Amino acid sequence: MPDIASASAPPTKKLGEILVDAGLITTKQLGKAVEESRQQQKRLGDYLQDEGMVAAEDVALALSLQLNLPIIDLTRQQVQPEALALVPEEYARQHDLIPVDVTGDSLVVVMADPLNMHALEDLRARARKIIQPAVGIPSDIREAINRNYVGWNEIERQISMVAPRAAEVAVEEIGPGFTAQTPIVRTAELLIAQAVRDRASDIHLEPKETRLRVRYRIDGFLHEVQTLPLSVHPALISRLKVLAGMNIAERRRPQDGQFSVSVEGKDVDFRVATSDSAHGEMMVLRVLDKSLSLIALKELGFLPEALEHYTQMLRKPFGMVLVGGPTGSGKTTTLYASLNQLDRKGRNIVTIEDPIEYHFEDINQIQVNALANITFASGLRSIMRLDPDVILVGEVRDGETAAMATQASLTGHLVLSSIHANDAVGILFRLIDLGVEPFLISSALVGVISQRLVRRVCSHCRELADVPAEEASAYEEELGEKPEKLYYGSGCNFCANTGYAGRTGVYEVMALSEEIRRLLLKGAGSADIKAQALSEGMVAMRRSAMLKVQQGVTTPHEVIRNVYSIM
Repeated sequence: MPDIASASAPPTKKLGEILVDAGLITTKQLGKAVEESRQQQKRLGDYLQDEGMVAAEDVALALSLQLNLPIIDLTRQQVQPEALALVPEEYARQHDLIPVDVTGDSLVVVMADPLNMHALEDLRARARKIIQPAVGIPSDIREAINRNYVGWNEIERQISMVAPRAAEVAVEEIGPGFTAQTPIVRTAELLIAQAVRDRASDIHLEPKETRLRVRYRIDGFLHEVQTLPLSVHPALISRLKVLAGMNIAERRRPQDGQFSVSVEGKDVDFRVATSDSAHGEMMVLRVLDKSLSLIALKELGFLPEALEHYTQMLRKPFGMVLVGGPTGSGKTTTLYASLNQLDRKGRNIVTIEDPIEYHFEDINQIQVNALANITFASGLRSIMRLDPDVILVGEVRDGETAAMATQASLTGHLVLSSIHANDAVGILFRLIDLGVEPFLISSALVGVISQRLVRRVCSHCRELADVPAEEASAYEEELGEKPEKLYYGSGCNFCANTGYAGRTGVYEVMALSEEIRRLLLKGAGSADIKAQALSEGMVAMRRSAMLKVQQGVTTPHEVIRNVYSIM
């Protein structure tokens, strides 16, 4: 493979010549690229990247060699707040650059185009510093801008503009849309935009005795991100209520609502819930990423054999498939990914959900509505008259719903649903607790899966490291070997120095074989049924999780924290 770093680059050598010397493009390709880039008024490097001829990393390295400037990896480089304060966010975005450090009279700036003399001179005048340019990859620069230009300073500025009597802000000032940029409207917009940038799944607004606490849930953890004056609480809550179509005059009873906004060109849905608390009305906004409605099962984290077994369950023409786990374990995501596996054109797929989190093309979705007497059980009863082939029930949470779902699966329908249970075998006994007879479970159930979510080791900063004694012991117990070193995240800008970025599923998949059905009918205990499932090839959840540790996907600490409560 060509090594661009070995290409000699005297100061007068051009970018294209360096790329040719490195063997990344031919002289003929360069000539055409120079002509086309001039016609399109693009930088040569941008044109080559857009055409897929050269990688962004190679262009950055060639630029570094040409200009004799350092190249900075923004996934690892710490960006200093005092540097950010010298360059406005809008300017950084306009010129594809980010200031990273202040050293004496100098400001270090990572740029996609260090030849932009106008920007360099303008920066010198703005910052009143000597500018030390460095080369960066454009996509990394844009991501670093999103990560580091946190909107809290702007939020504080907007809050300072709110009158002391913020609770009496007129309704017209907090009305629909983000067009009227009053301080409260702007504050709500910034809170939402920052949550989306930070990959938050939930936004918590919690009034305390003297302050309004703002927390984001990221990768399953709640982080306190800001404290706002308590005086802005009523107006901010009212603004968000208006967006969600809720009653702003009602502050004591719990309310639910939803709304959609565009954040940096991306449409995002929010589900909103409020409840009265000791110090006022608290609110939680669930951030719903529409891309989850397109997710595939293979992207969720199934081990290959487990995925094959689960896919076989979904191929059954009728029967019931249940997904178990605690709240927040990703059950709904698994069910939605399952729907994406099914034929939507030739089959009538109907769902009953509370609430409908994501909307699907070619699937009929029904919302639970207690006021209209549409519950999971009554909705399922009405669905049976709509000629369905596949039915998704949001959750089996009571005996009536369990009975109806079982009957639907016995009358020629494929029924998918979620249920709260600790493990795969526990799902069987949860159904019994809900009043479903073992012989009906044996006849109706195709299979079950149980799941948890664990955080992924950050791919940008992971490195082999020594394993703490407790984690090494847990690893050895499951896999029968002592780990010498395992992958851990050292912390970088990409993962906010946590060492983790994103989450993946851990699964336990159990198909109901004839022997398991026989044990169930005999009244066997959970230990006997689990032993039989393991003998038939089921991979227990703990082992499944530790195999992900072995692959470098997660850490023993995450497995112990999320999975080891399962006996």
